[in-house]
Amino acid sequence: MNKREFLVGSSVVGLAGLTGVQSGLAQELPRGPIRVVSPYPAGGGADAMVRRLAHVVTESTGRVLVVDNIGGAGGILGMQSVAQAAPDGRTLIFALTAQWAVNPSLFGRIPYDPQKSFTPISLLASAPYLLVVHPGMGVRNFAEFIDLVKKNPGKFDYASAGNGSGAHLAMEMLKARAGLNITHIPYRGASLAFSDLVTGRVPVTFATFVSMASRIQSGSLHAIAMTSLNRSKQLPDIPAIAETFPGFSADVWYMVAAPAGTPQAIVDRYGEEFRKALANSSVREQFKAETIKMIGTNSADAASFLDVELEKWTKVVRAANIRPD
Repeated sequence: MNKREFLVGSSVVGLAGLTGVQSGLAQELPRGPIRVVSPYPAGGGADAMVRRLAHVVTESTGRVLVVDNIGGAGGILGMQSVAQAAPDGRTLIFALTAQWAVNPSLFGRIPYDPQKSFTPISLLASAPYLLVVHPGMGVRNFAEFIDLVKKNPGKFDYASAGNGSGAHLAMEMLKARAGLNITHIPYRGASLAFSDLVTGRVPVTFATFVSMASRIQSGSLHAIAMTSLNRSKQLPDIPAIAETFPGFSADVWYMVAAPAGTPQAIVDRYGEEFRKALANSSVREQFKAETIKMIGTNSADAASFLDVELEKWTKVVRAANIRPD
């Protein structure tokens, strides 16, 4: 079992056994509104998730968590605003893989250090990317896809939402592991990439289940593999790439953190409250429908997970010489 499997596996057990017995519940949270920065425009999937969790935590604690959307520069502006905030427990950040583990190597110099500027509260959840192909590509499963691309080096293209996007990074990792020669076509946003995928102009991409559910269910596109270490309970017929290439993992994940220097007792209390939110029945049902896996680590395990992911994605970005759009 590798380090990531241990962290995720052990935290799921911790979430399932959450009963309020941890001593941190005695710690009072700050009075007044608590700002939770979402480094994305309002209305997206990540923004919907943080708002859902903030609502549940607000109801549980009596403290009002206000989501503040600070988008722009690949999430850098939102991350910077929290890195520079007072470490008093009144400001939190909810961000994804890109902001925590990709931006430092993708952009070179950025005004925050994911390991030094923040204290992780909890790795909350993860969701797999699906390897999605147009029927016109003529492959029925992952093995046929690998075989076809290997036999036709340079013939096929794949779409992504742009340089450094999740789809781009996942495919570059797969290219390195499988020895594939397939050309990246970066679009300015996922919707443009998906439009060309549906028409077959570009035959393959990585995408989340939520973004492709209706097309997969209708048969207009086929999902032939996923990026999680194991198959999803919601999609048991779609194999994990790790079944062919052991250890392969390229999921999008979600972490909440506070500015570095925030008292550990407050960090721990927030962690307990967010884990309680994950156990909320409405949250669990929504996450299940979206194939999101609830995790809910403590602060130390979240920090260890970040160390592993930062190293992994730095290697991928540098090996593929990826630069921002």
